[in-house]
Amino acid sequence: MKILIINGPNLNLIGKRETSIYGNQSFDDYFLTLKSTSDHELHYLQSNVEGELINFLQEASVDGVILNAGAYTHTSIAIRDCIAAIGIPVVEVHISNLSSRESFRHDSLLTPVCVGCIVGFGLKGYEIALSYFS
Repeated sequence: MKILIINGPNLNLIGKRETSIYGNQSFDDYFLTLKSTSDHELHYLQSNVEGELINFLQEASVDGVILNAGAYTHTSIAIRDCIAAIGIPVVEVHISNLSSRESFRHDSLLTPVCVGCIVGFGLKGYEIALSYFS
């Protein structure tokens, strides 16, 4: 299966940003490991721009998407509407446990239109999300 992983704003800073929450491994390094151990054809895109994330989703020609929309999870009706419209299964992933963080992070606008949500398992959450497509 062809799977696209999309990361949203500030996730390009994984490994440098708040390492007590996000760890000290960069996503690029993690992705190389994930790619080498997966039976799926994996592709990866990241953007800090909401419209670019929507374009990635609309233009995706894949069997499934793993999406960590970062802070847009809690604010973007546009990303929610896009997920609902594209007809590709999307698994929502968050590295940290949103429920243990600030109250404004407790609600996701995306979860109702995703096939599932993986929260709080660190980078391992992407591997868990991949298992949905197996």
